[in-house]
Amino acid sequence: MKKIRLLLVDDEADFRTAYARRFVRRNAEITQAASGQEAIDKIRENEFDVVILDVMMPEMNGIETLRRIKAIDATLPVIILTGHADSKVLIQGMDMGAFDFLLKPVGTDELYFKVLDAVRSRHRVQP
Repeated sequence: MKKIRLLLVDDEADFRTAYARRFVRRNAEITQAASGQEAIDKIRENEFDVVILDVMMPEMNGIETLRRIKAIDATLPVIILTGHADSKVLIQGMDMGAFDFLLKPVGTDELYFKVLDAVRSRHRVQP
């Protein structure tokens, strides 16, 4: 199985580092971004199979980042992570094309299986 190219976007360095280590052990190639703008720049420069995106970030929040990601690549699956169960944000994100939402803290296995689902769904959609 080829490595999953995953972009992990969160302003919390400890979160990114911990999950990056866990996903590397699960055959993923991890690229990290500390902000929405950094994520957009990386998506313009590289190909990814899936994005894990935090909602609450300074400057550009996750919903605006999602909107910009979808403008660049509408088929790129984005899994949104949030520490707050806000139904308005959830609906807005799903309307913009988020693959799914998960509440923080999220278990590594749960997040990994969601990543696998997202990658599989993208490959089914592409010609």
